[in-house]
Amino acid sequence: MVSDPLESRLGYLLKHVQAELARTSAEALAPHGMDGHDLAVLVVLAGAEPLSQIEVAGRMGVDRTTMVALVDDLERRGLVERRRSPQDRRRNIVELTEAGRARMGRAEEARRAAERRFLAPLDDATAEALIRALRALLPHR
Repeated sequence: MVSDPLESRLGYLLKHVQAELARTSAEALAPHGMDGHDLAVLVVLAGAEPLSQIEVAGRMGVDRTTMVALVDDLERRGLVERRRSPQDRRRNIVELTEAGRARMGRAEEARRAAERRFLAPLDDATAEALIRALRALLPHR
């Protein structure tokens, strides 16, 4: 039996579970000098093809102004570098530096460990089912 009537509402549950996951993740990433947005940028940039700031923003679902501030900060810390695209001088390509790649690897390990701790109350099959169900609810892009 649910003692709090709000705990039967999906929106309430998702909001509060997400807030707890965000807190857990922030604690795990803090020793690496990053937050979830920083790590997300580095993970997107670690893909195979070079991306522009606008392409990274699109993949992350953030606006251009936010992306410029994120990349400015990551560049200032030596984790990424910008360069002009040889095909289109108006386009900034953003790439991980070696320091950025190394920091991303350590931060990703910490994030995965925090996620495992967060999901520990669930058995493996239930945790995998939860992740599959959440993916199914994402709007198709």
